[in-house]
Amino acid sequence: MTDGPRSLPPEVDMTTPSAARLYDFYLGGKDNFPADRQAGNDLLARIPEVRTMAQANRLWLRRVVRYLVAEAGVRQFIDIGSGLPTADNTHEIAHRHDPQARVVYVDHDPIVLAHARALLAEDPVTTDVVQADLREPHTILRAPQTQRLIDPEQPVAILLVAVLHFLRDQDGPHEILAQLREELAPGSFLAVSHVENDTMPERAELLEQLYAATSSPGQTRGYAEIAGFFEGFELVDPGLCHVSDWRPDPDEPYYPPEQAWGYGGLGRLAR
Repeated sequence: MTDGPRSLPPEVDMTTPSAARLYDFYLGGKDNFPADRQAGNDLLARIPEVRTMAQANRLWLRRVVRYLVAEAGVRQFIDIGSGLPTADNTHEIAHRHDPQARVVYVDHDPIVLAHARALLAEDPVTTDVVQADLREPHTILRAPQTQRLIDPEQPVAILLVAVLHFLRDQDGPHEILAQLREELAPGSFLAVSHVENDTMPERAELLEQLYAATSSPGQTRGYAEIAGFFEGFELVDPGLCHVSDWRPDPDEPYYPPEQAWGYGGLGRLAR
């Protein structure tokens, strides 16, 4: 395993574990540093299902994007908090069904942006990347990259995959989502996956404590709180449920809630 990428943006902090690099570590990636691996190993020793949570979440993303392109006819995506590139990125999944599908990746982590730009250099026509924070929805939607690829008059899928749990209540997540919703064309979609605290409340509390020492402290939530993020959207069947139970694929591994305590859902804009 390497000690992360050879060429790093100067603002990258290698000494404080980051959520993106920890997620990469859980998925078996190599784009992480000793501080991330130490924190990741310590966390896995106490909450070993964090790895299967990441794996189940990645499979959920694959199924959601496949549904959106193949069944719902969506051709443009904004993946906010996209994290480090790994296997089956959003544009790769979408392009299996329509090579012309357009994807804008968004993340605030400079190392994510460096990797994404290198990956997407081979496909500048249908993909691009924006450095921005979820807390700044208007910056995301008005970025030149977004305006180049996303037609605001057509339905778009906003992907918030394992990112809203890094917004605490004081960050105003509902207000942020309301701002995004107001900018979307009719027929647009919102996909959300989120770590929940119903199945393993004590372990969820421990997870929050452990992530408090990273660059991205977070907040787990219960079913009703996560369902509230879909205000203004009509949930697609089977609704909000554990990620492994959302339109499961018989060819994929199945992770029960005790191994993957996260909810996932997809909503269609009602107006």
